[in-house]
Amino acid sequence: MTHVHEEMRDTIRQQLKQIEQEENVRIIYACESGSRAWGFPSQDSDYDVRFLYVRPLEWYLSIEDKRDVIERPISDQLDINGWDLRKALKLFRKSNPPLLEWLQSPIQYDEPYSVAEHIRALSPLTFSPKSCMYHYLNMAKGNFRDYLQGEQVKIKKYFYVLRPLLACGWIESYDAMPPMAIEELVQEIVPQSASLYTEIHELLRRKKAGEELDLEPQLPAIHAFLAEKIAHFEQMAAQMENEQVIQYEELDRIFRFALQEVWEVKV
Repeated sequence: MTHVHEEMRDTIRQQLKQIEQEENVRIIYACESGSRAWGFPSQDSDYDVRFLYVRPLEWYLSIEDKRDVIERPISDQLDINGWDLRKALKLFRKSNPPLLEWLQSPIQYDEPYSVAEHIRALSPLTFSPKSCMYHYLNMAKGNFRDYLQGEQVKIKKYFYVLRPLLACGWIESYDAMPPMAIEELVQEIVPQSASLYTEIHELLRRKKAGEELDLEPQLPAIHAFLAEKIAHFEQMAAQMENEQVIQYEELDRIFRFALQEVWEVKV
């Protein structure tokens, strides 16, 4: 489910324009992250808007360490924050999974410049299977430990363990960054055994229907699958080797290009 009502899109774009004016920045890319982009939002889910921005050249020509994120308090279902492009490129070099997800989000609000596409083109060169697998594995383990123990569990938290483990499965199978949408992951990675497949699709159906998924008995087929996969990927991740990272020169080139494209200055 990747649809966002046009009225909400307009509200989000207005907020982004306001941030540009207040902060004297230019937003080069803005997208949805979180449950809406992953394909399992609740009726009252926040809009998790993430963006990349560039400041004027003079801001970077300083010996002072400055704040490189912009955050706005959550209000009216809007959770908006962004990263300075220089920060983003440093994290991109380390195969930062949230950033790699943002770049392929199925819900995009703005991309007025070509910088984001230049970064996307380099994504295969920065993708680190080990780094990304540990990111998703730790996310899954934390949610599994905190919310899915005992006879009664927070049923909607299954999504927050299932999706990252399926992402690990995608990395194992394809050695590539997994897609965001949970249905695509389910279709490609979940074994077609009747009980597991049925439980997952029933849970997705209930979530999409807007049911309030709170405390309920454990779902046995999903629960067993998750426990097995956590153990499997813990062992696998420990054996994976670190990859070489992309050189700074290529990312410097993109950074300078962004300043030229956005502010029309010579760097």
